[in-house]
Amino acid sequence: MPENDANQGFLARWKALPVDSVPKTIFVAVALCFFCSMVVSAAAVSLRPVQEINKNRDKQINILQVAGRYEPGVNVAEAFAAFEPRVVDLRAGTFTDAFDAATFDDRAASADPELSDALDDDPAGIGRQGRYATIYLLRDEAGALDKVILPLYGYGLWSTLYGFIALEANGNDIYGLQFYDHAETPGLGAEVDNPRWRALWNGKKLRDDAGDLKITVAKGVPSAAMRDFHIDALAGATLTATGVDNLVRFWMGENGFAPFLENLKAGAL
Repeated sequence: MPENDANQGFLARWKALPVDSVPKTIFVAVALCFFCSMVVSAAAVSLRPVQEINKNRDKQINILQVAGRYEPGVNVAEAFAAFEPRVVDLRAGTFTDAFDAATFDDRAASADPELSDALDDDPAGIGRQGRYATIYLLRDEAGALDKVILPLYGYGLWSTLYGFIALEANGNDIYGLQFYDHAETPGLGAEVDNPRWRALWNGKKLRDDAGDLKITVAKGVPSAAMRDFHIDALAGATLTATGVDNLVRFWMGENGFAPFLENLKAGAL
């Protein structure tokens, strides 16, 4: 009974407090915050599948765009079905069936110590590099290889830029480059999204006839010998342009997709 008396006493004192008293104000604020957090959490959980679907669709659109297969109104799922995803073992430069290419998560793998390595020489500023990556093959109507789409990423000025580079069947001629995720400065570094700048990559080459990696993002007029390998840097965005140069050269180099591209060119895949 003493406990009931204490409870009743507390309730009586609580009811006697003015509506705008400090204790009641704090109670209402805490209750409201708790309720709102529950609503937000429930919405986040319930919308996660939709977010994943939209994220996957956006990725597919970017692959279609960089390969020149996207048109407004196109059925994205049907158009993307023409691409064959494969997981590449970067060390060996060969395909691997150890993972399901349709579900393999490159980003998660790059953070997994069992599937990645810490980098000492890290020009792209990525910290760790996954040992495996998902690439996409596009074939023509006769079944011959038409294009290869490779993922790449690296640090710019403010963020990590994630994108794709599309190569012709010879593994050396660039069809296009496109980023789909970054947080660079609008009007400056974010001009990597500008169609006019992206168009500069079309027709450029990664390597010269001797097999040396030459592709370069830099300011100024290139020499005659470098015209096929030169991309004019973004005006006013030197650090972002340097980051793009570093990440492209890293992923197209020996520690990236070079072994795979060499095997592709030799017909060993």
